[in-house]
Amino acid sequence: MQVIIDNLPLYLSGLVRTLEICLLAGLLALAIGTVAAGFRVSPLPPLRATGTSWVNVLRNCPLTVVLFFMAFGLPELGINGSYFWFGTIGLALYTSAFVCEAIRSGINAVPAGQAEAARAVGLTFGQSLSLVVLPQAVRTVVPPLGNVIIAMIKNSALVGAFGVGGDLFAVGDTLTSARGLSALPVLIGVVLGYLVITIPAGLLLSYVERKVAIAR
Repeated sequence: MQVIIDNLPLYLSGLVRTLEICLLAGLLALAIGTVAAGFRVSPLPPLRATGTSWVNVLRNCPLTVVLFFMAFGLPELGINGSYFWFGTIGLALYTSAFVCEAIRSGINAVPAGQAEAARAVGLTFGQSLSLVVLPQAVRTVVPPLGNVIIAMIKNSALVGAFGVGGDLFAVGDTLTSARGLSALPVLIGVVLGYLVITIPAGLLLSYVERKVAIAR
């Protein structure tokens, strides 16, 4: 524990950096995944094909390959930026495929009569989806979506391996490689840092799930 205490400021800075990555990637993944889910249930075949292709490609592609393409492939195409944004966007794109499927499962759980009633009163597909179907789908989406978010937080460790400095992964690498500290106590500190994020996130999601269940 002395190693953790002596390097506590470094661990705290890594925790903050990891939180930044997770928050930004999570918001982007939710936005992109919701749009992709709308595409997948759209009555227009081109949109359905786009949504299906998006999910199939990203969900069946390893996250390391996605991050490798973002970090090293995009600069080859003339698209330059910081590794922080490349890694965060890559994590968001990968996670959006799983968010899409979680939201689509919630949409499919809503009785078809709800969408038919919305169309009967003159609502367009976009209006019926956003105003009628999605608000009801939220009730069944929270548990699987929570699992996706927790998995994303843990996957954020891979982002640090692609040159994103300052996160918990980078802190562990700095302490073991640059400073020559023993790997075991350093890794324990890194694990504790991720637990500080994932456990409160899990408790928050459980609270939201209970509130949604009461509102049914």
